[in-house]
Amino acid sequence: MVKNSLISFISCEIKEENKGSVEFQVFSFTNKIRRLTSHLELHKKDYLSQRGLRKTLGKRQRLLAYLSKKNTIRYKELIGQLDIREPKTR
Repeated sequence: MVKNSLISFISCEIKEENKGSVEFQVFSFTNKIRRLTSHLELHKKDYLSQRGLRKTLGKRQRLLAYLSKKNTIRYKELIGQLDIREPKTR
């Protein structure tokens, strides 16, 4: 159910067969981060979920750093779509 909505959200840029692309991985990590964040608002002492959240944040950060070095246009479009950070303006 969630994966179908993910695919339909990015389907304009990514083919359905390409679920291993950087954009799809960042999108799925972002959804996982949002789910864990809402879970941790209720369960503040769930330290294993906090660890999982930190690991997922690190993975997403590394993928975004890779994408920003490889293709800045796709990077800016992705962070604009996901609304995860402010785009850098120079």
